[in-house]
Amino acid sequence: MKRSLSMALLAVLFAAPSLMAQAAEDTYNHAEVGVFADYFNLSRTSPHINFVGVGGRAAFNVRSSVQIEAEMAYDFDRNFSSSFSNGVSTQFVSSRLHTIHALFGPKISTGGGPFRLFGTFKAGLINFSVSNLTGTSGFTSSISDVTTGNTAAAILPGAGIEGFWGPIGLRVDVGDEIYFKNGTHNNLRATFGPTFRF
Repeated sequence: MKRSLSMALLAVLFAAPSLMAQAAEDTYNHAEVGVFADYFNLSRTSPHINFVGVGGRAAFNVRSSVQIEAEMAYDFDRNFSSSFSNGVSTQFVSSRLHTIHALFGPKISTGGGPFRLFGTFKAGLINFSVSNLTGTSGFTSSISDVTTGNTAAAILPGAGIEGFWGPIGLRVDVGDEIYFKNGTHNNLRATFGPTFRF
């Protein structure tokens, strides 16, 4: 009897940290929100144009390892030079190109713990607009341009890793943002930033 009681006490002592960790995991595992820095390599142009921007995302758990996630990113303008020739003379024209990405889809993670690998497949749109506006006015102009501008359907298969310390984490992911406009166009895209789960 005394030996059984000692064994039961030892089992509880060894199980307690694991149960507490699982309880903490469940406390912060219902939804996530985050902000990120965005890198987008537009491969259609020659040479490629590298965009940098900012974005935000929100995800809601279907189960502990499966989330439905939506994200939107705005890439700051880059000067893009193209040539125009009328047969007699050639002229180089520069314009300020912006991109907006809006994507939605599942994110599937490995099991619990502070570090997780994940894969994702999102669908949505990408918009290209040209404007001499900067900052907030450029973003607002680009949003209103989604329905009237150069918008294409896009998909984003990708993978990444995230690490959490309680409710606060960091996430990095890389994918191939494929948009469909007069053919299929593959473009490297990467994001990095903090994530908050609750």
